Amino acid sequence: MILADTDVLIDYLAGMLPIAERVKSYIESDSLQTTAVSCFELLSGAGEDRRGDNVRRLIAAIPVLALDRDCAAQAASVRRQLSGSGLVIGMGDSLIAGIALANGLPLLTRNRKHFENIENLDVISE
Repeated sequence: MILADTDVLIDYLAGMLPIAERVKSYIESDSLQTTAVSCFELLSGAGEDRRGDNVRRLIAAIPVLALDRDCAAQAASVRRQLSGSGLVIGMGDSLIAGIALANGLPLLTRNRKHFENIENLDVISE
């Protein structure tokens, strides 16, 4: 299983190659999931137009992992770890990392810079 970050899902929806093909392959093999955080981010930008319909279809097609207590604890640990090293990433990215860590999943993202310094997080980038 692979956990998709918001940016790669946006690229998939936009048809940006090669990531769109990679995401499509993961979806077709039932090996792609995303987070409630990415779901929120995608739906926040989705209107009532065709683009919004595409976002809603994508979200309906893949499992969305919740932010539970274990995920929140992992995310808080990530924030403390990075903060102690003088690094800062957004709260959303901290939560996504926490969900990935709590579920033992690698994270597919283009945003390697935000995630590469997180201990024990397997980052897959294009």
